[in-house]
Amino acid sequence: MARLALLSVSNKTGLIDLARRLVEEFDFDLISSGGTATTLKDAGLPVTKVADYTGSPEILGGRVKTLHPRIHGGILARRDVPEDITDLENNQIRPIDLVVVNLYPFEETIAKPGVTLAEAVEQIDIGGPAMLRASSKNFAHLTVLCDPAQYGEYLQELRQNNGEASLEFRQNAALKGFLHTASYDRAIASYLAGTQQYNLSGQQLQSLRYGENPHQPAAWYQTGTTPTGWTAAKILQGKELSYNNLVDLEAARRIIAEFPDTPAATIIKHTNPCGTALGNSLVEAYQKAFNADSVSAFGGIVALNRSIDAATASELTKTFLECVVAPDCDAEAQEILAQKSKVRVLTLADLHRGSKDTIKAIAGGFLVQSADDIVADTSQWQIATERQPTADELAELLFAWKVCKHVKSNAIVVTSDRATLGVGAGQMNRVGSVKIALEQAGEKAKGATLASDGFFPFDDSVKTAAAAGITAIVQPGGSLRDHDSIKAANELGLVMVLTGVRHFLH
Repeated sequence: MARLALLSVSNKTGLIDLARRLVEEFDFDLISSGGTATTLKDAGLPVTKVADYTGSPEILGGRVKTLHPRIHGGILARRDVPEDITDLENNQIRPIDLVVVNLYPFEETIAKPGVTLAEAVEQIDIGGPAMLRASSKNFAHLTVLCDPAQYGEYLQELRQNNGEASLEFRQNAALKGFLHTASYDRAIASYLAGTQQYNLSGQQLQSLRYGENPHQPAAWYQTGTTPTGWTAAKILQGKELSYNNLVDLEAARRIIAEFPDTPAATIIKHTNPCGTALGNSLVEAYQKAFNADSVSAFGGIVALNRSIDAATASELTKTFLECVVAPDCDAEAQEILAQKSKVRVLTLADLHRGSKDTIKAIAGGFLVQSADDIVADTSQWQIATERQPTADELAELLFAWKVCKHVKSNAIVVTSDRATLGVGAGQMNRVGSVKIALEQAGEKAKGATLASDGFFPFDDSVKTAAAAGITAIVQPGGSLRDHDSIKAANELGLVMVLTGVRHFLH
């Protein structure tokens, strides 16, 4: 008798090709439900509807269709237990050798703006998880597939093992089935619990060589069932990504996402930008970012917001870099970058979408906050000084403010011509950060702009900035002594803008 496969999927990617191979190459009979059966029938494949196989029609608008003894008996029967075989025969149940199931798109549904509770509830799958769990439990006797990426591997297993999947393959597939249902249930529980419960889970993509240091084991996990963010990136060349690479790449992504409309480049070292710039072309933006601090750029992480072209690729090969990421990379640029084969080159089409939350582990638990993704709005800024900024000065202040947002506190950024000149990061006091940023900028600070992620509680930093040649300052304001800083700016002829928003980054 032909073997029996049950196919019931929401995501129909690769379904028809898999079903055709099962029928034509491995002599499977197919049973299927709902839209899956219709898809297979329209493709000209022989399929029996679950309702016809069980003798029970789909009811409640399709809510009940696979919850039936002829389905779950065929899945759960142990082929080496005589009593189970007898039960199958007495109830005219065929053993099921393959179950292909993926679930209603619950996470995709709740991610849509304005989705209602009723709409979300309708996307809570019942029969699918039941079949996945039953099939995964009985991996000793059948195979379960919950991801279209598994289809090719399964067919290869059959071809290599005389039409059978190995026990090792079946057990690994069962594990993926349990992980899939666990992640699905956590998403539902988190949604219904709201802020009362925060569930974090992920599937390990790969072990990493080590964490921040060689004595720290580390691994990379994917959240959700669909690859997004860095799990969806394409690695064009280079060595395996490390823990520190991924941390720096995410820092670079967050900065480059601030500049969607103009060619932009940023170079990251230890999560801080050593150079960020805008340009009329991508190569100009990268050159300006590199020249901002060419010493620190050595061994840096580069993010670009446009497809890498040949001119930019040629510049990228002139110094040692750890990683380069951009939305795309043209063929000529790939050939040029291949000369530096150890450089990790990635493409990530969507560099703008990141996590909605940030999470930090602490002893006995973890902290969760919403991502600092507020969009700067200059119309809400307060011009605190007598001297008003020109349109170009306001644009420069906005650029400096956007970069400063992504520098570790206490953060000071000096910029000119939409490029960083000096960055003071992570100092224990703001005066120290001001000193570092101005010293790095040197003579270029004359006529430049300065941004601070926090307010100035004293006027000393304003006076230091003016003495170095700074002509405009942007800061959040909010100090009891704002008046002192504003007074000093007025006396020194500076522009001072108060944003009303603070961007500490610890």
